[in-house]
Amino acid sequence: MIFMNRLFHFKENQTTLKQELLAGLTSYFTIAYILIINPAILADAGIPYAYALAATILATAAGCFMIGGWGNAPMILTPGMGINAFFTYTIVQGFGLTWQQGLAAVIAAGLLFFIATITPLAGIMVRAVPDSLKIGITVGVGIFLTFIGLQKGQLITADTETFVTMGAISSPQALLTILGLLITMGLFVRKVKGSFLIGIVLTTGVAFLFGLTNPPQADSIQFTGYTQMLGASDFSGVYQLSFWTAVFSLMIILMFESMGLLNGMLPDKKKFPKSYQASAASAFTSGLFGTSPTIPTVESASGIAEGGRTGLTAITVGVLFLASAFFAPMFTVIPDGAVAPVLIIVGGLMVQEIRHIRFQEMSEWLPAYLIIGLIPLTYSIADGIAFGFIAYPLLKLALGEPRSVSPIMYVISSLFFLHYVLMMVI
Repeated sequence: MIFMNRLFHFKENQTTLKQELLAGLTSYFTIAYILIINPAILADAGIPYAYALAATILATAAGCFMIGGWGNAPMILTPGMGINAFFTYTIVQGFGLTWQQGLAAVIAAGLLFFIATITPLAGIMVRAVPDSLKIGITVGVGIFLTFIGLQKGQLITADTETFVTMGAISSPQALLTILGLLITMGLFVRKVKGSFLIGIVLTTGVAFLFGLTNPPQADSIQFTGYTQMLGASDFSGVYQLSFWTAVFSLMIILMFESMGLLNGMLPDKKKFPKSYQASAASAFTSGLFGTSPTIPTVESASGIAEGGRTGLTAITVGVLFLASAFFAPMFTVIPDGAVAPVLIIVGGLMVQEIRHIRFQEMSEWLPAYLIIGLIPLTYSIADGIAFGFIAYPLLKLALGEPRSVSPIMYVISSLFFLHYVLMMVI
């Protein structure tokens, strides 16, 4: 215990060993769905499903160990939703690269990202971004998280005319989500320790009693032959414009999505520099393992809300992901209706930050508003950030206040604009 306290500084972070382990367990159950979804998306790029599943486990474990050990931060680093789709459907299927060349692009983008974080460049960029935009990212991610939770719980569904509409409230899954939300909210407002985890377990128990859980999938992870993935990246595409467009786009997304998520969720902002470096190093190693880049995930907020304050939370998640290699199919038993309430509540907690935006200045709140609205509506954190970052200097210029924007912010805005120009050209 003394060793653990010296390593993670429990007293300084006002936490305990039990609290950190519980937070890690909660975060794990909240993010465990990535074990099913990420391999399925990567399989569309041509990566064998079993190898993609193994890569997801290893990349997540390595990322959590990095940010937990180096940054002492309670964050999860796992192949990001959105970026995995960008990898498969844009870089591979859209740009015409092979999945092996796509992994090479991930390695190159991660390396450039890491170099930026160990030089003054990263700190300069963080200071150049206005607080209103940082807050907008936090709030936008919160709404996005709520949106995902409502989808998972089938409280909202797709609609051909209005794009999204209220789901069938009388459906078993929707009723399960509502029950889970009532249980979890009741536990949370009463400040019961482990409220999110208890809510997931109780809701899953109810689902089991009423036959709303699926039987465990019999598919097992086959590691045979996986070692060939460690050298599968193909840099033969370095002479193609599409390869460098992919590298540039990935680097921009990784740098600013990681910046926004870490800045928005870290309980102790002093841990940002090392956490940012760990995030970059993890993104780099993702390509080596054979998956799309890892990023800090919004689901980290569930463990933080549960009291996670140190790297032990992240390391706990990493250990559990490694253990998942042996019992991952069991997690298909947990219904979406049990996870959805946690996402909805955590999203609400993040939205509270909107009160810190300076609404008396239109040039501050409007770009933040674009970020807040476009993150969930485009289903992309990166695109929401991009539109807000482009709008900010444009509004300042329209008001005749060009000097109120730092030169770095102009550069960042231009890079995002260039990203969209290249996307239209390719």
